[in-house]
Amino acid sequence: MSGTLERLAIMEAQARQGGGPERIERQHARGKMTARERLEMLLDPGSFFELDAFVTHRATEFGLDRRRPLGDGVVTGWGEIDGRLVYVFAQDFTVLGGSVGEAHGRKICKLLDLALENGAPVVGLNDSGGARIQEGVDALAAYAEIFYRNVLASGVIPQISVIMGPCAGGAVYSPALTDFTVMVEGTARMFITGPDVVRAVTHEKVTPEELGGAGVHHRVSGVAHFTTGGDAEALALVRHLLSYLPPNNAEDPPFLPSTDPPDRTDEELDRLVPEDPAQGYDMREVIRRVVDEGTFLEVQADFAPNLLVGLGRLGGCVVGVVGQQPAVLAGVLDIDAADKGARFIRFCDCFNIPLITFTDTPGFLPGVAQEHGGIIRHGAKMIYAYAEATVPKLSVITRKAYGGAYIVMSSKHLRGDVCLAWPGAEVAVMGPEGAVSVVFRRELAEAQEPEAERTRLVREYREQFANPYVAAARGYLDGVVRPSQTRPALIRALRMLRDKRVRRPPRKHGNIPL
Repeated sequence: MSGTLERLAIMEAQARQGGGPERIERQHARGKMTARERLEMLLDPGSFFELDAFVTHRATEFGLDRRRPLGDGVVTGWGEIDGRLVYVFAQDFTVLGGSVGEAHGRKICKLLDLALENGAPVVGLNDSGGARIQEGVDALAAYAEIFYRNVLASGVIPQISVIMGPCAGGAVYSPALTDFTVMVEGTARMFITGPDVVRAVTHEKVTPEELGGAGVHHRVSGVAHFTTGGDAEALALVRHLLSYLPPNNAEDPPFLPSTDPPDRTDEELDRLVPEDPAQGYDMREVIRRVVDEGTFLEVQADFAPNLLVGLGRLGGCVVGVVGQQPAVLAGVLDIDAADKGARFIRFCDCFNIPLITFTDTPGFLPGVAQEHGGIIRHGAKMIYAYAEATVPKLSVITRKAYGGAYIVMSSKHLRGDVCLAWPGAEVAVMGPEGAVSVVFRRELAEAQEPEAERTRLVREYREQFANPYVAAARGYLDGVVRPSQTRPALIRALRMLRDKRVRRPPRKHGNIPL
């Protein structure tokens, strides 16, 4: 028995050493942790159970028959985060560059199968040189099998991808299929084709960072939901994110008792919205003053910043928050904002997270670029997402809700459960100035003092039509509340909707306007 135990100890040591001291040192020199160091930091101490530590590839081409490292460049297994089960894999860049071959892919697929069968989240730590060229089509098949499982698991278990190094070519599609992508600044790279190919095909000169760095994907493409300054920060963020998420779609998000009183009012909200309807303010401040302890985890903060989305708690219950940002583009809805909002709304609906919507928007962004870019199709995604969602849906119009944007933002017509407004809210087909210009065009043209007449008509229009009481009289708003009373009103409504059930016509699936 001692001989077999000794052999096991040797094998375990070989599996843990990764690519060896020199490659580990190079990994550290790049500012990156090793795969095992990352898992140790991510998971609760002592909770990790490793799978397939002794798996090796079976390729023989290009000298691979002489290199069969244990684990094949990826560490897989399960552990706990805050005492809750989570499945994890971490690609090991020190072993064959973390490249994906048949055995490597099979390990990840086994992990995804286990997670799906047992209803627990998956966290993937990506740091790979891409498909293993020496294994040819077997490497491509491995990617395809992973993608297929990502799709099967979508909406069933939360999937989180952390990009901590290179992630190029076909490898990018697995993170793109997951729910959230975190990128580490300075080390993470994501692109379909690298700078050399781009230069050869399009003659554009671009660095890897400019092409697919964390900042680009957080600000411009929207691929990255979060960016962090280093590995440790990224792993801490994942732990925090998971604290808001249920293990699967059959369970509710974790309830966290709050010391923040549910009946707390905030007089500052009564003075937060400026008197001048053209003046901006920070919707984040509204959100922070309403949610428990002012804690709000914003998602895609730098992408389409005219729309805010993120996670918080109300009365201890997890909620997804969607709201215009009047401080950016006056809170208009555009192509990117519609995509961002629709994706987040559908995620919340998948995992039983109630939706809270704060509305202050003059409408959709006009212009040739938006129309030619498909604002009709993209805006329809928001309509589809809200209409499709069956979780509790609460909304508050804080100032403006004009035209089609009023309909889109969780209105009663899309089956918003409780729709509220602040006393100064304006709900109309268009803003008073635009409406007066259209409706009273002849009167203004004939007036002796056009500007004075315009001012009078705008004031009358606002008093008669652009206020919340007309919509409330029709039952399109369920109530008009003082801003300071917003938090207790939402918490009471959320409790009332605790057992909400919705039945829909049977169908295979809908056809969202992608």
